[in-house]
Amino acid sequence: AGRVEVPSSVTAVLGQDVVLPCRYRAQEQEQVVQVTWLKRVPGAVAAEVAVLNPQHGEHVQEAFAGRVLRHGHGDLEDGAILLRN
Repeated sequence: AGRVEVPSSVTAVLGQDVVLPCRYRAQEQEQVVQVTWLKRVPGAVAAEVAVLNPQHGEHVQEAFAGRVLRHGHGDLEDGAILLRN
């Protein structure tokens, strides 16, 4: 199987955009068919933020609408998102 590559931390500045990188290094014959982003808060159930799917499009939960955009381009091996403000 391939591997997911994400930085150990991302620094954001209040009021500015930030990119959350996520790259999947696929093995031969593997294809990424969907990327799901979750927001995890200690002591709570993880909340879905966005789903990126090439067949069904991108879906951002209403609470994050207008603030979460796909940042990667092309194949979903680059599943980065942009958080606005």
